[in-house]
Amino acid sequence: MVEIFQYLFQLDQEECQLLSSLITHRKLKKGDYLISENQVCNEIVFVKSGILRSFFINSKEDEITNCFTFENEFMTAFSSFITQSPTDENIQAITDCELEVIDKVSVEKLFNSSSRWAAIGRKIAESEVVNLHNRIASLQKKSSMERYETLFVNHQKYIQYIPLVYLASYLGISTRHLSRIRQAVVF
Repeated sequence: MVEIFQYLFQLDQEECQLLSSLITHRKLKKGDYLISENQVCNEIVFVKSGILRSFFINSKEDEITNCFTFENEFMTAFSSFITQSPTDENIQAITDCELEVIDKVSVEKLFNSSSRWAAIGRKIAESEVVNLHNRIASLQKKSSMERYETLFVNHQKYIQYIPLVYLASYLGISTRHLSRIRQAVVF
């Protein structure tokens, strides 16, 4: 996490040390939950290795995959983290995962320590809003094949680890339709 922040925000040594002092480490086994529905989210994780899946459970008790988080990416139940209200989201490890974790109290400590950290926090929040917009736009404007191609191009080495049922749910299609797309797509 420190290396990513240092790269993105050109942190000095003191800023790196402060961030490093606030990070803890955790491992999740495949199938373990980072957070479950109705819990309050109090941490942000950085995926050192592995894949996480965020999903909701609809009124028919179907799991609807919202997003995947891959190596060198951040994950949290963002709205719960901000509002400190129970989440309607589940975050589960698809593979064994190694995570770097920073809790809400530590995030607040960072943001309150300097205007620079507050600006970094704003940039991260802005990035999350853009990611959400892009996800919504993708679902509304792109075909399922285009969404699959984008996922494949950006995360090819991970696709093999994601069960087809999760991929299909993420793309908003049936597993049968996903099989047809996979057969039709040639890279």
